[in-house]
Amino acid sequence: MKMIIIGGVAAGMSAASKAKRVDRSLDITVYEKTAHISLGACGLPYYIGGFFDDAAIMLVKTVEEMEKAGVSVKIRHEVTEVDPATKTVTVRDLETGREFTDSYDKLAITTGARGIDPDIPGVNLSGVYQMRSFEDGTESRKLLAKPEVKDVVIIGSGPIGIEAAHAARHLGKNVTLIIKRDRILRRYFDGEITKIMEDELIRQGVDLRLGELAKEITGDVSVTGLTTDKGHYKADMIIHSIGAAPNTEFLRDTGISMDKGGAILVDEYGETNLEDVYSAGDCATIHNIVKGGHSYSPLATVANKLGRVIGENMAGGKVGFTGSLDSMCIQVMEIEAGRTGITEAEAAALGLDFRTVFAHDVSHSGYYPGQEDIFIKLIYDAKTKVLLGGQAAGRKGAVLRVNTLAACIQGKMTTGQLALLDLCYSPPFSKPWDALNVAGSLAK
Repeated sequence: MKMIIIGGVAAGMSAASKAKRVDRSLDITVYEKTAHISLGACGLPYYIGGFFDDAAIMLVKTVEEMEKAGVSVKIRHEVTEVDPATKTVTVRDLETGREFTDSYDKLAITTGARGIDPDIPGVNLSGVYQMRSFEDGTESRKLLAKPEVKDVVIIGSGPIGIEAAHAARHLGKNVTLIIKRDRILRRYFDGEITKIMEDELIRQGVDLRLGELAKEITGDVSVTGLTTDKGHYKADMIIHSIGAAPNTEFLRDTGISMDKGGAILVDEYGETNLEDVYSAGDCATIHNIVKGGHSYSPLATVANKLGRVIGENMAGGKVGFTGSLDSMCIQVMEIEAGRTGITEAEAAALGLDFRTVFAHDVSHSGYYPGQEDIFIKLIYDAKTKVLLGGQAAGRKGAVLRVNTLAACIQGKMTTGQLALLDLCYSPPFSKPWDALNVAGSLAK
């Protein structure tokens, strides 16, 4: 059987690797538009900030390793068309310009997403970067390392923008963070938690500008500043991260079902509405465990998991994927924060009858050094007390507690069960009543 995979990053390489392990006889070809496969792009902000020095560490698999495993990988090859009727794809070799067709028995679309450029003048000036590709990382790191680059402006309130601000401050740069909305990370966290992170950014010297709209990037050849609706800021470098869009434009005439944002609709098996066509990763939807239905959740965790599922199913299996809780975490200077399930804002938008509790506790016993504050928010059903969502922030131990909340939400546990959940205890790690037990007991 001949299998084609379009896109060789997280979901695509997970699919190829799993399919080959299931059936060594499969003829698998991966077409990847860029010069690299299996890029761990989540590491880019930390690479540019000098937290590690070897960029190759972000490349989880090499072309040579995949070829040795029996998977044919064609980098710098872009699939421009898919014809489901003839089960063929049109491919352009970006090195030579040559076009050719290839046929498949099974097709996986794992083309990921691209960053959205701000619709403002100057976005193409030298010194203006996204943080999506390997080249973004290597080029922006070189610029950021220069002593003459002192003023860095970040546009965008998502995880990449916040992490880029962290990276630039780690290198001692003057950082201005321009946020269109009234708070950071509002898609992921409620206001009680984002306020903790915002206070930390300000404490660490970031000039945080909330409710401010970028209007123009100034400069001739290279960037010199950013003009907003409220002022002008000097900039030797700008990093923007205002959102992402699925790479699915080449599929618009195929009849494949997509949501209004262009993400491919798939079922629990990763199957699309087209026969023998699968999809996973940042170009596809995922089932949301709490909200139900299709959800767009461009996270590396679900991309890898659903990628593995479609690899097995394309090789003849029938494995379903439970879905996503939109679990994510972030380091904001010295504060760590995580979330899982749904936020209070999402619960309200869904019209649910819910309650919340916001608990302030500590990481571990006070007589052991290094005790830190932990803040936990729970969202739960008002009648049944079943957990719907959870968020936590603090300097130590917050994210691991969110992992516990994810398991509780997936298991449909109640706040009462959380209050009595038998968690590990030792003075360096917790109290006899852990912060999660305390939060559960406060929920009424």
